[in-house]
Formats: sequence, structure tokens, C-alpha cells
Amino acid sequence: MTSSAPGAGPTVLVTGGSSGLGAAVVTAVARAGGRPLVLDRHRPGDGVPWVECDLADTRAAEEATRQLAERSGGLDGVVTAAGMDVPGKLVDVPRETWERIVAVDLLATVAVVRAALPYLEASHGSIVTVASTLGIKAVSDATAYCAAK
Repeated sequence: MTSSAPGAGPTVLVTGGSSGLGAAVVTAVARAGGRPLVLDRHRPGDGVPWVECDLADTRAAEEATRQLAERSGGLDGVVTAAGMDVPGKLVDVPRETWERIVAVDLLATVAVVRAALPYLEASHGSIVTVASTLGIKAVSDATAYCAAK
């Protein structure tokens, strides 16, 4: 059974959907007739349903995912577009910053997908994780980003 309401397209959860690539995904889902949902620290535009969530907190990310899925009657897709980086050499990036990058870019992806799986299995939905070429070609000024992607 799909989570979409009659006459509506698929319901797609987008992490980081308030800016950048995530916002572009939200726009594309809406233009294609889908129902985008957003997890982000900032409110998305155009009245898109969302839950405020600091994705570095993986427990909060899991709970927010379940909350949006339940509120929307399920999920047909997830796009993990959230990501961050603070350029600098390993010795120049504070430990807390480095760990936050890994939490947002990697651990939140896992947390959101894990929480979404029961809904996606029910709808035979899809998962799209946004990666980077820096995940296979490391650079010295993006050690946390490269490790997380």
C-alpha cells in the first residue's frame, strides 16, 4: 500500500530540505506531483511539512523521521541530502566540529534510513543517499567530509 493520498504522488522525506541540494530535491518532488517532507534545522519554504531537527542528534533524527512518516501516512521515498563541511587540515579542525560533520553527513543518514525502513518496506519505496566524489578521493582540507561521504 502506498502512503500517497488519492490523486497525490509519492511522499518523499528529504533531509536538509531547507537549502541547497535538499531544497532543489523538495522542489523537484513537488513539481513531479509528489509530497515532500523535510527534516532540517530551518523551516523550508512554500509550507512544506517539516520537523525541526538537528541531524547531528541521531536519536532525534530517528524520532523525527517516524513522526513525519506517521503524520503523513507513511513514506514512499527518502532522500538524504543533508550535509556539511568545514574545510581545513585535520589538525586545524576542532574535534567537536569534525565529529559534527561525520554525525550529520554519515550517522544521520543511517539513523533516518533505519527509522524509515518499515514505512519504505510497506510501500516498496526507495532510498537515495547523496554522496560525493570526495568519498573516494580524499583531500587534505576535507578529512571529516571525505570520511563521512
